[in-house]
Amino acid sequence: MSKVMAIGKKEIKGFYLSPNFYVVCFLCAAIFSWVYPNVLNKFAMALQTAVYQPDMPKQQLNIHYQVFLPQLNILNLILIFVVPALTMRLFAEEKKLHTFDLLLTSPVTSAQIVAGKYLAALSAIFGLCFLSFLYPAATTVFAHLNWAPLIIAFLGIFIVGAVYAAMDIFASSLTESAVVAYVLAVIFNMAVWFVGIGVDVVDSPLARQIFEHISLNQHLMALVEGTIRTNSLIFLGSLIFLFCFLCERVVESSRWR
Repeated sequence: MSKVMAIGKKEIKGFYLSPNFYVVCFLCAAIFSWVYPNVLNKFAMALQTAVYQPDMPKQQLNIHYQVFLPQLNILNLILIFVVPALTMRLFAEEKKLHTFDLLLTSPVTSAQIVAGKYLAALSAIFGLCFLSFLYPAATTVFAHLNWAPLIIAFLGIFIVGAVYAAMDIFASSLTESAVVAYVLAVIFNMAVWFVGIGVDVVDSPLARQIFEHISLNQHLMALVEGTIRTNSLIFLGSLIFLFCFLCERVVESSRWR
C-alpha cells in the first residue's frame, strides 16, 4: 500500500502543481459561473409564475431537478473531455520520455503502478467535482436544501468520472502518443453513452433489459435523482475494475517485453 501511495503522491503533485490543471479549473469555474446563475434565475421566475398557475407540475418547482441537475449535466459533459486531458500523460508521456522503463524495473508490481496512477486521477476528478459542488452549496445562503439527494447526485457524477478515469488510463497505456491517448479516451467516454441507445432500438423484452442494465445513463440518472441502487453501484464498479484490470495487463505485458 505504501508503494501505491508513493506513486499516487507523485502523480497528485504532478496534477495540483501543474498550471494546466488550474487553467482547466478556471475554465470550468467560468462555465459554471455563467450557467448556474442563469438557471437559478429561471427557477426563481418559475416560482413566481407558480403563484398564478397553481396546477404547474411539482417537478418544475423542485430546485434539485431544475437547478442542480443541469449543473450536473454540464459537469458530466466537462468530465467527458477533461478527464482524458488529465490522464493522457499518465502512461503515454512516461513511455515517450522512457521513464516508464525505469518504473517497470523498480520493485513495484503492475497492479501497484496502475492503482497509484488511478488514485491520482481520482484526486483530480474530485477537485473538479468539489469545484462544481460549491455552487449548489452557496445556494444555502438564501434557500433550504435537502442535502442527502444533492450529495448522492454528486457522488454519482464522481463515480461516473471514476469510470472515465479507468477507461482513460487504459487508453493512455496503449500508446506513446499523448494525442492518440486523448482521442482514444474521448472515444471510449462517448461510446459508453451510446450503448444505451439500444434500449430504444430493440423490440425484444430480454434485449431491452440487457441494454437497460448496461446503459450508463440509466444508472447515472438513478444516482443524480438521489437514489442509491445496488445494481448501479455493482455495474459501475465492474466497469472500473474491468478497465483497471485491462490497463494492468497492458503494463504487465510491457514488463515482459
